[in-house]
Amino acid sequence: MRIYEVELPRITCPERFGSLVRSIVDIDELRRVGQAAGLDDVSVAGVAPIVEAQMAIEERKSRGLHGGMNFTFGNPARAANPSLLFNGAKTVVVALRRYRAPSPIPAVQANSLRVRPRGEVAAYVRSDEYGALREGLRAIELHLQAVGAKTEIVFDDNRLADRAVAAKAGLGWLARNTMLIHPQLGSWTVIGSLVTDLEIGEPAEGLSDGCGSCRRCSTDCPTGALGEFGVLDANKCLAWLLQAKGAFPRDFRRSLGGRIYGCDDCQVTCPYNESSEEAASASYLRSEGVDILKLLKASDSELMDEFGHWYIPRRRPEYLRRNALVVLGNIGDPGDPEVAAVLETCLVSDEPLVRSHAIWAALRLGKEDLVKRNLSPALLRNDPEGIVREELLFWNLLHDVGSA
Repeated sequence: MRIYEVELPRITCPERFGSLVRSIVDIDELRRVGQAAGLDDVSVAGVAPIVEAQMAIEERKSRGLHGGMNFTFGNPARAANPSLLFNGAKTVVVALRRYRAPSPIPAVQANSLRVRPRGEVAAYVRSDEYGALREGLRAIELHLQAVGAKTEIVFDDNRLADRAVAAKAGLGWLARNTMLIHPQLGSWTVIGSLVTDLEIGEPAEGLSDGCGSCRRCSTDCPTGALGEFGVLDANKCLAWLLQAKGAFPRDFRRSLGGRIYGCDDCQVTCPYNESSEEAASASYLRSEGVDILKLLKASDSELMDEFGHWYIPRRRPEYLRRNALVVLGNIGDPGDPEVAAVLETCLVSDEPLVRSHAIWAALRLGKEDLVKRNLSPALLRNDPEGIVREELLFWNLLHDVGSA
């Protein structure tokens, strides 16, 4: 028997024994079960609609601040109402799991002279935190099912505004950077919930704002996406733009720097993360950085095998190459023959998204000769959205295509 599994008499009709079930199951017991299974904190909230969360989501969407993001913006009324998850729901058990804060990515030298470009990955995907979160929630679920409770685990799911319900459960406050900040754990946490038909404990009191007059996250955001307290302009957020469809906005390509997936700047700068507690338990560590040249040389199947756990627009690998080319343009070595060879391959890609960003990367690195060698009508083939044409027009090269 695993340490977090507790043998209890199975009650098949909990509605007939409500007081007995409540005497067996309380929040302190669930917290012990969850922490034994790798969670860092557990609390509970009722299932009444979180009206302020729905209003906030709808207001941001009406202003276009969602930047085409779906997630909870798709159905705000549903996302802010835990009672809609199933008939008879009475309590949301909310859990946090802390993950490691990011550390600098070590440089990898290809030889004694050159350093291979490596893309930065957000801290929460450097390890399998959602897998560990699921295991912790499953331990609580088994505990509740042993007394006949109906349950459903929900995390990273459009059906529930996880930060809002965690704040309602008293696990932190919604900060200036829109993250949930736990007083001891900071904001380096993933959030998961378990909805049940049992009434468990008393509703927790929400925590008051702890940000005060601090504006570090707003000031340090590389694109100015956090201009208002608690409001994120997704149109400027690098983490979202890396997941959005279409061309990567030219105005923010230089700001992307070496980020290949996610952006941690607004959390790194937060004072509550300077002295927050370490994670309760370690999970499987993936690579902390991505070899950009290796990524751009990989086949579609190789890319999806290695990075399929990321959110990739339309599940199409050309978006990984799009992002990698922006990174390469920012941090690549213009004198590296391997960089030149990779760019040349991308300039003749079948995908217009790849060709257009290869043009930008090459010219950003001063490799105009590479682009001019490939200036031909073939460069504009299969370009229904005109993104290759637009890139060439931006660099005043479109008129050269016909004469090449």
